[in-house]
Amino acid sequence: MSRRARFRQADLARALKAAVDAGLNPSQVVIDPSGELRLSFSTSSTQAGTGNPLDRLLGNGS
Repeated sequence: MSRRARFRQADLARALKAAVDAGLNPSQVVIDPSGELRLSFSTSSTQAGTGNPLDRLLGNGS
């Protein structure tokens, strides 16, 4: 049995910062048991009916 890959919060923070700096709008993050990070991106900055109340507080929502 192989060990799970180590995941660090800093890895995710770097990936998200790079995506935002590139002008992309991350909408979902998936972390596999192998440690692989997968980011999904939305095509528009606002999508009706999606997000959560914290998005509005952070200025990410409508």
